[in-house]
Amino acid sequence: MTRNATRVALLAGVLVFVNCPNAWADFTPGGKGTGSETQVEGQRKDKTLSATAGAVVFDRSKNGSGDSAGPVVSTTTWTPPACYYAPKYSPDQLQKYLEPIWSAESTGSQWDLEQRKRYVNGEPYKDFNKDKADKGYWWDSYVTQGREGDPGALDCDKPIFWVDKGDPPPANIPEAITPKMLAQLAYAEIRVPSTKVDLAPAGTTKVNLPTWAWLDTAKFKPVSVTARVPLLGVSATTTAEPVSLKIEPGTEDATTYPASGVCAIKGGRIGEAYAKGKSDETPPCGVQYLRSSGDGSYKLRATITWKIHWTGTGNTGDDLPDGTFGAEQDVVVQEIQAVNR
Repeated sequence: MTRNATRVALLAGVLVFVNCPNAWADFTPGGKGTGSETQVEGQRKDKTLSATAGAVVFDRSKNGSGDSAGPVVSTTTWTPPACYYAPKYSPDQLQKYLEPIWSAESTGSQWDLEQRKRYVNGEPYKDFNKDKADKGYWWDSYVTQGREGDPGALDCDKPIFWVDKGDPPPANIPEAITPKMLAQLAYAEIRVPSTKVDLAPAGTTKVNLPTWAWLDTAKFKPVSVTARVPLLGVSATTTAEPVSLKIEPGTEDATTYPASGVCAIKGGRIGEAYAKGKSDETPPCGVQYLRSSGDGSYKLRATITWKIHWTGTGNTGDDLPDGTFGAEQDVVVQEIQAVNR
C-alpha cells in the first residue's frame, strides 16, 4: 500500500468530523476518544465560532454576514493551504487510534510492523511517549474544510510526530501550523457583502444618459476573521478592506466613468449618490449606454477589490493577495423617444 493511499485510509475517519461548522470548543488532548473528534461544548446559532477537528478555532464575529455575502476570490493563482499539521493526540489517544487499525491489519502487515517500531518499540518513540504525556502533543495532518477532494489535501503525508510544549515543529515540515498559516486559513473564511450597486436612473435608463452608480458605504467596512490554536497559544487575524469598485456595463456599446471603469474608494465613499440638480454633471462613478438593450437587458457587473492583510502572535504580519467579489444585475436601456409636432 502506498503512503498516500494509507493516509487516505487513516484520514477517512477524521474527515467525517472536519465538516463541523456548528461546533466550537478548545481541543483537550488526553480526553476520551481518538483525538480526531470535535469536542462539542456549546452551540452558536450565528456560527461565528467553530472548531475544525478540535485544532483550529475560527472567530467570525467580525466577518461579513447576510444571505448575499460571499467568499473573496484571490486576484492571483494563490489559494490557502489544503492541509496542515497541528496537535491532534495525547499519548493515550494515539494508542487508542492506531492499535485497532493495526489489529485489523487494515494498512497491511508490513506497514503495521513499521508503525509499531516507530511508536512503540523506540524507533524513535517508545510506548507512544506516555512518559511525556504532560510535556507535549502528537501532531498529525488536517484537511482544510471544503478542500477534502483537492489533490493538495494529500500533500501532508508525513507520519504522525511528537512536539514538546514550547518547541517549534520540525523545520522540514513546511505545512506545520504557524501564525502565517492560520492567517491563510482565515483568508478562506472571509465573507464580504454583495456588490449590487445603486443606480440612478434605477433599473431602466436611456441611451446617452449618464447613469450614476454607488454603493451603500455602511455595508462596506473592513471585515476580519481570527484563527487560533488554543493548545499552542498562537493566533492570527486576517482583515479585508474594500479599495475599489469596478463597473463592467455588459456591452461594448457603453462609456464608463471613469474611463477605466474602476472607481476608487475615497474617504469611505464608493461612488456618489445622485441628487436632484446633478443631471448635467458627469458622475464620478457610473456608465453611459450608447445603444438600446432592445427587448432584453444588459448584465452590469460590479466587482469590489478587497485589500487583505494579517497580524498574528509574536508581532507577525504581512499582506496576502487581494481578493474580489462581484455580482451582476439587469439594466434595461431604452431609446429616447422623439416627439414630432
